[in-house]
Amino acid sequence: MIDKLFLCCLFLFVLSLLGIILNRKNLIVTLICIEMALLAVNLNFIVHSVDLDDILGQVYALCIIALGAAESALGLAILICLFKVRGDMTLHSAILLKH
Repeated sequence: MIDKLFLCCLFLFVLSLLGIILNRKNLIVTLICIEMALLAVNLNFIVHSVDLDDILGQVYALCIIALGAAESALGLAILICLFKVRGDMTLHSAILLKH
């Protein structure tokens, strides 16, 4: 049972990395893939916590969920500002903000 959950975590993490690497246009999809990677890590912490009968993995998962929520809120706020300034939400327009 635990091996299946580890494989599920690995599949979710690899899928999110592929989404980040292959997606070069849409920033919202990139944020969703980052969140999916964080959730895969959280699931891995929780599975290890249950397997080792230790609550520390669940505490780590809770902290990562709070970090992911803050990251999503900040990322979406930046995307809203980017849309107001440039009129689109592509990676190219985000790179142009440096200049």
